[in-house]
Amino acid sequence: MKKYYPFENPPLPYAYDALEPYIDTKTMKLHHDKHLQTYVDNLNKTLENSRFQNMSLEQLIYNADRLPDDISVPIRNNAGGVYNHWFYFEGMANSQLKLPVGNLLQAINNEFGSFEKFKDEFSKAATSVFGSGYAWLVKDNGKLKIITTPNQNSPIELGMCPILTVDVWEHAYYLKNYNLRKEYIDNWFNVVNWERAENNYNKCK
Repeated sequence: MKKYYPFENPPLPYAYDALEPYIDTKTMKLHHDKHLQTYVDNLNKTLENSRFQNMSLEQLIYNADRLPDDISVPIRNNAGGVYNHWFYFEGMANSQLKLPVGNLLQAINNEFGSFEKFKDEFSKAATSVFGSGYAWLVKDNGKLKIITTPNQNSPIELGMCPILTVDVWEHAYYLKNYNLRKEYIDNWFNVVNWERAENNYNKCK
């Protein structure tokens, strides 16, 4: 009897080399095909023979603390790893659009003063993450906030609505940028999918 695996690793929404020269092809292949696939495989293995297979990714993350002790931490780590990576990959694009647009641009200007000030604050937050984690732009109680999360923790655990994220685990940038995380973050700003970020922001409303 074929085993049921509730989660799969979909292809990237663009070619592996689409983000060159800002994020290199080899990193994208390893990051998506190896690192993300491992989280997908481990999540499915954790859920195997459990009664939680029909829960969505968001439900698993939000309810991780309420799950049985033997799977609570693996669920948080691996469901978070899948969710965060999907959000990160889908939040990038080979686009001529290098600035936020629409309602998100207005909200950024209102909250941070200007896009350049937001960019500076976001870069500082992402650079400051100790070890592995993410920097996020989220909407929380109607306001934009920049937050960081360690490891594979996610803002949705905190009831926040994510708009965009940058992965600052070393595997996201080490092949190209070595230990120069700030250089990687500067490159990442060239491939942010601002149209998707605008859609995410509008959905948060």
